[in-house]
Amino acid sequence: MASRLQIEGDASVLLRVAHSNLKSFATDIRFSLQMSVEAVKDKVWKKCGTSVNSMRLELYDDCKNKLRDLSDDSRPLGFYSPLDGFRIHIIDLDPSSVTSEGWLEDTSLVEKYSISEDEYNKRSGTFRKFKKQMASQNPSAFRNKMSDDYMEDLCTNIKVGDRCEVDSGEKRGVVKYVGRAEALGPGFWIGVQYDEPLGKHDGIVKGTRYFQCPPLCGAMVRPDKVKVGGYPERDPFEEDEI
Repeated sequence: MASRLQIEGDASVLLRVAHSNLKSFATDIRFSLQMSVEAVKDKVWKKCGTSVNSMRLELYDDCKNKLRDLSDDSRPLGFYSPLDGFRIHIIDLDPSSVTSEGWLEDTSLVEKYSISEDEYNKRSGTFRKFKKQMASQNPSAFRNKMSDDYMEDLCTNIKVGDRCEVDSGEKRGVVKYVGRAEALGPGFWIGVQYDEPLGKHDGIVKGTRYFQCPPLCGAMVRPDKVKVGGYPERDPFEEDEI
């Protein structure tokens, strides 16, 4: 409930402002109690778009009860005894107002500008022409460095289930996935389940599951990092020298 006591010397009030045509419009504004109703209108039109001459104001309490119309533009706001938390409701009387029929809220009502390909190509100073000019000056910077088939040829002899070594034999495991992984970049990738928890995940990469494996045993690597063959699991107790 709004306070029924105004602090002595407080010459302002904080009111909620709403609009008859703008369902999503609501804002809190502090008004001087000495300002006229006309001045109140002049203050709020800048926020809602309804002109001063097309505006009628209604005062509601904090329980949504209408108290009165602010009908006399010359009266000070304080004449109507508003309290903090009350609401001023703006009624737009102009049927052709910019606020009517959802024009300020529903973007689907706004006609979109469109241009044909031929007309666009005739224009100068477009981004397309700028990009073409830059590409002609520095072809390497605009060339696609990796195609969708990047390293596909290296996957020919790599199959799911193959034993493998990764990173020059530092890690051993089994191939669990062969294919593309858009989340990691273009081209082909190999999913490996390491024999030991030397990986980064459990087969889920950036929200996509590529294979199943124990936590921290999974990795996605490029095919050129993988060698398949008869690579048995290492004996953790095996020592090279005694």
